[in-house]
Amino acid sequence: MNFILSENKMSFLANPIALVIFVMITGFISLIISNRSVTVESFFDGKDVGVEPSLWTLVLSQVTTWIFARSLMNAAILGFFYGLAGTLAYTFYYISFLTGGFIVARIRKEKANSVQQWIRNYFGRVGSWTYNSLIVMRLLSEVFANLIVIGLIFSAAFPDFKMSGQISIIILGIVGLLYSAKGGLQVSLRTDVFQMAVFLVIFSIAFIYMIFGSDFSFNSILQSTGVHEQAARPGYVLIYVALLQVFSYPAHDPVMMDRGFIANQNKTNYSFILAFLLSTFCIFGFGMFGIQAGLIGYAYENQLLGTWQNMFGPGVYFLLICSLLVSAMSTLDSALASSARLVIDEFYIFKRSIKNGRIAMSTFMAFGLLFTLFPSQSLFDAVAVTGTASMFLTPVMIVTFLGGKIPIWAYTITWFFFYDWSFCLHISRY
Repeated sequence: MNFILSENKMSFLANPIALVIFVMITGFISLIISNRSVTVESFFDGKDVGVEPSLWTLVLSQVTTWIFARSLMNAAILGFFYGLAGTLAYTFYYISFLTGGFIVARIRKEKANSVQQWIRNYFGRVGSWTYNSLIVMRLLSEVFANLIVIGLIFSAAFPDFKMSGQISIIILGIVGLLYSAKGGLQVSLRTDVFQMAVFLVIFSIAFIYMIFGSDFSFNSILQSTGVHEQAARPGYVLIYVALLQVFSYPAHDPVMMDRGFIANQNKTNYSFILAFLLSTFCIFGFGMFGIQAGLIGYAYENQLLGTWQNMFGPGVYFLLICSLLVSAMSTLDSALASSARLVIDEFYIFKRSIKNGRIAMSTFMAFGLLFTLFPSQSLFDAVAVTGTASMFLTPVMIVTFLGGKIPIWAYTITWFFFYDWSFCLHISRY
């Protein structure tokens, strides 16, 4: 592997044009895949002529939409600063696949076809509105955060071109919107499979290269505390935070929840379990790149991109960057598909039609692009508010699943408290 990815053989990958070529090829293939006939049912429900997706289509779609470019970066950054504890903290969030599968099974048992319908059955319009307001923020954060990663990548690739980040955000945002709008959820599922396959190949090659490197040691990884001056302590605190959110986090993730209702129960159960196993491996593996950077002693530069550029040869660095781009695009199309269903099927703003679904997608993309212009572009900020606010769902669901009853006034106060608290926590940092 070291021979295959040697600097001499892979030197052409150091040219940023190679990255542009990769993006053009994957974007073109995604557009070709999306070029099929589409119906209202396939656009919103993901069913091709009434046929539900296969098990592995569900699994790969779940994984690739949860292996966000933002998540990969965050796992690596936490690994760099807090060592094993930091990477484990972010990996623990992926227990959400197991809790998400449990939530979906309970909701389906009560004959509801979505989280919104389940909440509406218990708390009426108030419950539906409060939950959907959170989902709007969640979807916008998905679009925004992944666009930011795209900008970071191209800014690092073309450091002498000051507008490279902004231009790449606009171009790839439009490309993602084009193929997503062509077929909605059905296209999102299909492109997710392709994009996940690409991701697994390039990530596996880079991972194997790292673990067989002369300076790699599993013992060092397991004992790593990171470069943060407080060592691993904050990392273990983050583990506790993750465990607090693993029940509410999937419940407010529309991409995961949407895929929990498009196939039969047995297939859905298996898809969540397999998605948990595969995504856990991927996110922990990517976090190890951050840990390794800290162990070797490289300086933190430009969201780890500069660090990796110095750590690895052009071959591995190219593969890491490509994996980030693929994950960003796969998350974008899934978020846009969920935004169409949210606006049409839950808010009932427009009639259910392909045209109106595309309008909804375009609106969410426009706002996502707009948010990239704001001064604060932290990847952690993008989900801080929704991640904290969603915690109000945990007591609501636990009590309800156990047969208890929550009055609407108590539900509303709980939602308002967590919503307001999350904003206060976010603002207090500045």
